[in-house]
Amino acid sequence: MIRKRVLVEGRVQGVGFRASCAQQARGAGVSGMVRNVADGRVEAVFEGDAASVDALVAWCERGPAFAHVERVVVTAEEPRGETTFRVG
Repeated sequence: MIRKRVLVEGRVQGVGFRASCAQQARGAGVSGMVRNVADGRVEAVFEGDAASVDALVAWCERGPAFAHVERVVVTAEEPRGETTFRVG
């Protein structure tokens, strides 16, 4: 079990990023959250098995069809035992 926090920069708000991210995470059985940040970025936290979390981080580097991702910053964290994925 691993946990990663991701900050995504670019055209990532107003393009369905959060809803698509949540759909991807729930489909992969990953817990955590995704939310818009006031400065225009999207923040996501993924917790689950390493392969699934890494696949979601890779998805964030592309995002949904109408997004334009310019930069992704990933930070490893200690797992907290979360069991759901929420959209903020």
